[in-house]
Amino acid sequence: MADAEIRVGLIGAGGNVRNRHIPGFQKINDLEIIGVANRSLESGRSVADQFNIPRVYNGWQELLEDDEINAVCIGTWPYMHRTLTLAALDKGKHVLTEARMASTAQEAHDMLDAARRHPELVCQLTPTSTTYRIDNVLKRLIGEGYLGQVLSVEIQALQNRFADLGGDLHWRHDWEMSGYNTLNIGASYESVMRWLGRGTRVMAMAKVHVPYRRNQQGELTSVSIPDHVDILYELANGAQVHMRMSATTGLSTGNQTWIYGSEGTIHVDQERRVFAGRRGDTELAEVPNPPETQAYYRVEEQFTNAIRGNERITMVPFDEGVHYMEWTEAVIRSAQSGQAISLPL
Repeated sequence: MADAEIRVGLIGAGGNVRNRHIPGFQKINDLEIIGVANRSLESGRSVADQFNIPRVYNGWQELLEDDEINAVCIGTWPYMHRTLTLAALDKGKHVLTEARMASTAQEAHDMLDAARRHPELVCQLTPTSTTYRIDNVLKRLIGEGYLGQVLSVEIQALQNRFADLGGDLHWRHDWEMSGYNTLNIGASYESVMRWLGRGTRVMAMAKVHVPYRRNQQGELTSVSIPDHVDILYELANGAQVHMRMSATTGLSTGNQTWIYGSEGTIHVDQERRVFAGRRGDTELAEVPNPPETQAYYRVEEQFTNAIRGNERITMVPFDEGVHYMEWTEAVIRSAQSGQAISLPL
């Protein structure tokens, strides 16, 4: 459909849809956002008024019945992604869905199976945007053999906050809304997967430091999603990756990554600066990373180009989404069972 106009419908219009997807789509020629279905008719009208979107629907089913829409952007919480993706594909509409891909690995497999039944339609997940700045320089160094053989990786993603005892309940604390993807482990794994490939075996321990939070009615509600997790997993070459993720680490040193190889070491500090050194060096040196060589957020552009046949989806196709969903589920299975979990599930 290289010459056809793309007409997008929005299902769910939360913060990322309003801040990222809508402005991104509105920059693209011959593309129109023609309708929105939000959690309520009133909230949908508010978004439509803010962004000059002409149609507001009384529900997602009504939006999908609109034959003028040929692509949808799904911005709901993960528990609805499978239902909406399968319904949209059955209606012949291209699908861009927010990460996390789904609630469970099985739901993600269902989405991939449906996408494969409709090869004429484009399906894409919104990738994590936390490492665009360093993705290209890391892939270049590793691809050129700077490290030699990759031996081990240390990743720390610590939120600089103390345990929010009695804090508000967020959808990320609710298994039914969020699924198995704890904290930001899926986003972190997705980035490492781009640099070093997929994991093959996972072990984890996790802890719920804040077991009760207040819901919208002010009532204390039990929480079972961990807010602190340690993960050890293996790469295809046998290298071990250690991830430490926490939302209960006040005054922490923040985010950093170390990649150790037989001939070199790469370090990413909390400012997303890359340092590297090789055998024989006495210290690490900062690696030049000029803006013109950095990757950047362009999800709506890639989705549109793929629909028009001008580009292939690389960030993130559904098959990669299925893998990170399996990995995040393996983390929880391991933490709950005390056993190592092999991938694929």
